[in-house]
Amino acid sequence: MAGIATVVATLVLGVVLGLVLKRRDGRMRVVEHAPMTSADLAADLGERATLVQFSTAFCQPCRATRRILGEVAAMVPGVRHVEIDAESRLDLVRRFGVLRTPTVLVLDGAGNVVKRASGLPRKADVIGALGAAVDGTSHGPSQASDKV
Repeated sequence: MAGIATVVATLVLGVVLGLVLKRRDGRMRVVEHAPMTSADLAADLGERATLVQFSTAFCQPCRATRRILGEVAAMVPGVRHVEIDAESRLDLVRRFGVLRTPTVLVLDGAGNVVKRASGLPRKADVIGALGAAVDGTSHGPSQASDKV
């Protein structure tokens, strides 16, 4: 009887954890990080905002994310999309706590991280986060810190 209870408890825990992860997948959320600079990116920041994508070579959702971010960046003047190979930039992966790819950071014009998403983001969510970065209404921490 104890074995059956253990199996049922394990299954319930697995289902709950799976549902929580599915709900969070690709959702933009407010975070607090140190600003990112042009030197960090090895590319210029966008004048108004920058969409930073951490990717890996064999990541299938990274391709769709690249397309979405490229389309959104093309829609708004002064917005740039920068893709970073996570395997070659482990310093940034550690600094920004990237645990999976794709991970997207939305930066304002000064390089402050306004929003973040892990997994394939929805285009509407990216547009909303970009609006917050461009307008300066992040609805979150106004000052970034060195904590990840």
